Amino acid sequence: MSTETTSTADPSPDPAPTPNPNSSSLIHPRREPFEHGLLPIPKLIFPDTTQILTQLKQKLAPHNRVNSSLLADSLQISADHARLILDTLASVLNSESDPLVKALPDEVDSAGADLRDLILFLYIQSYKKLLPRTHKDAAAVADVWPSTSAFDGYLSALSPLQLVRSNSRRFMPSQADEEAHQLSYLQKHMANILSLLAESVEGEGEESLVLSMEGFEHLGFLIQFGDKGSEVVTLSQAAPFFANSDPDMPAVPVPATQVLDWISQNIASALEHITERISAKENGPANSSDSDVAMADACTSSIKTSPSARGSCFIEGISKSSFVKQALDLKGCSSVKVLNCHDSILYILAPLRYATIYGCSDSTIVLGAVGKAVRIEHCERVHVITAAKRVCIANCRECVFFLGVNQRPLMVGDNHKLQVAPYNTFYSELEEHMADVGIDANINRWDETLALGVVDPHDSLSHSAGVSDVQAESAARLDPDQFTNFLIPNWFGGESPGSTKDNPFQLPEAYMASQQRNVCALVFN
Repeated sequence: MSTETTSTADPSPDPAPTPNPNSSSLIHPRREPFEHGLLPIPKLIFPDTTQILTQLKQKLAPHNRVNSSLLADSLQISADHARLILDTLASVLNSESDPLVKALPDEVDSAGADLRDLILFLYIQSYKKLLPRTHKDAAAVADVWPSTSAFDGYLSALSPLQLVRSNSRRFMPSQADEEAHQLSYLQKHMANILSLLAESVEGEGEESLVLSMEGFEHLGFLIQFGDKGSEVVTLSQAAPFFANSDPDMPAVPVPATQVLDWISQNIASALEHITERISAKENGPANSSDSDVAMADACTSSIKTSPSARGSCFIEGISKSSFVKQALDLKGCSSVKVLNCHDSILYILAPLRYATIYGCSDSTIVLGAVGKAVRIEHCERVHVITAAKRVCIANCRECVFFLGVNQRPLMVGDNHKLQVAPYNTFYSELEEHMADVGIDANINRWDETLALGVVDPHDSLSHSAGVSDVQAESAARLDPDQFTNFLIPNWFGGESPGSTKDNPFQLPEAYMASQQRNVCALVFN
């Protein structure tokens, strides 16, 4: 099977199972692998994804779990890139009980990745992101977007790639558009994906491929059921062919074609539902509380922080102000997206799983504790302060990142004049929040940046012929003499609810000395 072939359901003697009719039980893509799991490593973009991953599956079949050295040897990639794949996979896995997710940093290789999860992770490296789009109200954007950067004059003359990048007025697509795009990708590739999870039995052709309940559950890495206000159910509970299986008896494997029919019908129903929802919004009155309103349509007065489907909160369009959200304000939010904020100070002091900062400028943004991944993209002259498991920085300019980070910060895309520094603040509940999401204050790899390529193969923009990839510009260490503590106000007044009294991350000697000099200067002046 070719990765270019659109999935179509083959005729089957079994009647096709009926898709879930209830809108609260619609199928959804898991956004985390698509938003935080794509790596711009050229060797992960295969000429024939299914064929190569089938060969990889056969080669690694004796190994139920795969460590970084085995992965590096199999894919002919560096040890650094192999470890990056395992760390990234761990950050987007759907199972918190997986040994890779639970592993401490020095245990990752002994834990290894489940081969089926690894195959799915490598497959979706073929995904192309939905293009950013311009704002409908250009005047509103011009009022808050920064003036032309000093870089723009010479960047646009350097290459077609940088000419594209110099147009900074980018806005994320709506959640509904992104979900439809991800579902369409899964619809097109599901036959190939199922063939990689299936096992062969006696017979001929595709009818010989069957899926066990365990193999079927691994699809939970990419898809899930459950919507606003409902619990996410396991795939085997949602699927008619495994729903009533006896837990004390092994479930009978199901023909892959039957699974494909059922998933394809569910995806078609979900896409139809999304289309109707978008059409209703375009033709009906605006609803400011609707979390699926296009992110691109946020203006300077639009601030949406209510939880959306599956635990995402959005903070959009803050301009020339201070903004504070604490754990109680973000109850029910496992991820936060900060979009198109300018000339502001934002405090988001909560334990989170994921965070995205996109299209912001001339601002300071403090993120509390982020246990899975932070992505910072298309930002200019922004200071970001965060305690996180991992951080990815893409297409940013003139920014400074004050990091308490357990894994190497990842630098991708067209970055310019970035600086990194050790974490420089605290608030009373910080250590409690870090413990909640699994961040270790004894590990801070803030200055061990890992730079990948400038060209993002997941970008739907067609790069001009002759634009070859080069390593992304890394970040310089902030001069210790310019390092200062950032003071977060105590909004509670009087007694603080938490126990943190100081920065939990140990400062390097040069930065500690600079801090002490600054304190002495204040005392004696």
